[in-house]
Amino acid sequence: MTKALIIIPARMASTRLPNKPLADIEGEPMIVRVWRQAYAAEMGRVVVAADCEEICSAVRDAGGEALITRPDHASGSDRIFEALNRVDPEAETDIVINLQGDLPTLEPRLIQECASVLLTSKEPHIATLAAEIHDADERTNPNVVKIVGTPVSQNRLRALYFTRATAPHGDGPLFHHIGIYAYRRTALERFVSLPASYLETRERLEQLRALEDGMRIDVAIVDTVPLGVDTPADLTRARQLIRRARRS
Repeated sequence: MTKALIIIPARMASTRLPNKPLADIEGEPMIVRVWRQAYAAEMGRVVVAADCEEICSAVRDAGGEALITRPDHASGSDRIFEALNRVDPEAETDIVINLQGDLPTLEPRLIQECASVLLTSKEPHIATLAAEIHDADERTNPNVVKIVGTPVSQNRLRALYFTRATAPHGDGPLFHHIGIYAYRRTALERFVSLPASYLETRERLEQLRALEDGMRIDVAIVDTVPLGVDTPADLTRARQLIRRARRS
């Protein structure tokens, strides 16, 4: 199988959870936990792209690869693009995975599922993940981003829109977007060269920039949503979930 390059953007600035990447989870920093899960996916090289030496040192001490990127990047996409060109200047890797550094409960198979969308089809420029919503409260929660898409094969959608609203209307499932992305290298380069788009700004969803520019995003439907850690309560829950998984 063609290998991908996994890049994990990480920065210390977090208003709701200060020093989030270094938060302790079962004896190691959260960013190290995410790096280990990415490495376990066996999809290729894993690099943490950080905004400070503290994060890089934590990853390197665990045996990982990390580099300091510019602190003023507007988004994780811009940060991974800088890192990509520094760690792979000869453009040997075609598929780049943007993996958020605050997903400590992430299962490695989800990374494989995301990459497989691009590995099995030449049509999409970008791939991402979603899971069917079963919790009634999530259907109307604006913090749960929904994917509106059309089926292209079993457990695959072509994304038509991303929204914080409850959509689409009518009978049928709603899908919870999971913020893991696989880009073709050319698509990432194109994406970061574009200005913020109208719908991206209105919905506060970066991926809409790609759709508005005509890029195709395909979605793998999976059966679980990894916990994103944004608050102290999320961190407590992540610790509990990981502790429980180790005991089972």
